[in-house]
Amino acid sequence: MGVAGPPGPVMDRDEVDRALARLGAEHEAIETSLLALQDHAGRRLLEGAQLTGTTRERWASAEQAITLLWTYFDAYAGALRAAREMRARRRWPSRDDLVELTELLRGESVTVASGASTGATSPSITGPAKLSQRFTLAALVERMNDLYASSLDMVVAADAVWSALPARIDLLAAELGRTRQLAHSVGVRPGEHPAGDDLERITGALTRLREEVISDPLTYWQKAQGSSAPGGGRPDTSAYDRQARALEEVRREIEAVLGVRQDAEARLAKLRDVLSRADRTLAEARSARGEVLAKIAASEVPAVSGPPTALQEQLAMAAEYRRHGQWHRLSPLLESLESKAEDELLRARESLTAVTQPLAVRAELRGRLDAYKAKVARLGFAEDPFLVERYDAARRMLWSAPCDLRVAEEAVLRYQRAAADVLAAPSDQRGES
Repeated sequence: MGVAGPPGPVMDRDEVDRALARLGAEHEAIETSLLALQDHAGRRLLEGAQLTGTTRERWASAEQAITLLWTYFDAYAGALRAAREMRARRRWPSRDDLVELTELLRGESVTVASGASTGATSPSITGPAKLSQRFTLAALVERMNDLYASSLDMVVAADAVWSALPARIDLLAAELGRTRQLAHSVGVRPGEHPAGDDLERITGALTRLREEVISDPLTYWQKAQGSSAPGGGRPDTSAYDRQARALEEVRREIEAVLGVRQDAEARLAKLRDVLSRADRTLAEARSARGEVLAKIAASEVPAVSGPPTALQEQLAMAAEYRRHGQWHRLSPLLESLESKAEDELLRARESLTAVTQPLAVRAELRGRLDAYKAKVARLGFAEDPFLVERYDAARRMLWSAPCDLRVAEEAVLRYQRAAADVLAAPSDQRGES
């Protein structure tokens, strides 16, 4: 078989020199990038880590890619070195030299073993595997750029997750430890209080999260949409954020329990006072009921219940919780008791109002009768026999016991109407009466 000629027109000396300068600059840039990747902290961490899941799979591919990168780079450097040596033979290269240089610089002059380029030596499904592959220098640079970008993307992503999440998880774990100590001091323990169970769950979740972040960081990497740059994205902190919010909720609940410990005695004293006032009000209502039954006739007086023993028992239980430092149990009991005690005081007051209502009605009728009498006297009719008779009849009913309120009210109304009639009559008719 004949030897193929150079691809395209033969390069002249200046074109060869410019191409060698450009390829030399590319060689330096690629070498710098490869050395930086080799020294990258993320790559060193990946090499020493016990990886699992997605990260293990991608790192296995990345390791092959990095190895292949160096193989490509060595082949590229060898081809560039050969071209430079050929160009250095003569200041003014001959036609044959330029043809050969053109082939080296533009043709498929770089040979790479197939096993190195594919990562395997097994035959393809279309036939036996090729023993080697040939590349132009430009194609080899493009291939190296692709491999470098994918490898760097994986290394940067893993390093970003490791830089962000484990430290935050450790800080949260330290906060969790302090919260657990505080919870223990106020009696919040697993199996005894929901917050204690939540702390156990958060502890397990954080432990698992840290193990997963260390062994499979790429699971917690969120790639930026539409970004092709290596490392474009950010660590996914959603799982961490959920545990941080859960711990904050537990911490607030424990602080509430701690607040109960600090003001428990004052709240218990206030509860005792409210219940005592309710008892006194009920006692007053029972006494008033006896008075009403004795002084008011034909009136239905509601019964008055005794003090609720259940609230007193719960108050005693709350005091017992305080003595034994069971703050997590005292907190909800106090809240319930405070609401019930206020309701009991309101019920006692309503009972007193309902029981004394007949006495209030009698007092209102007495006041109304005396007010009309004063008005009649002011207008000069205090001695009117008819009005005196009506007044005395109403007064006897209102100031006698038992008082029939219905009959007494009718008597007051008769006196009011009689007074109104007298006051409205012409003066000559008043004298006749």
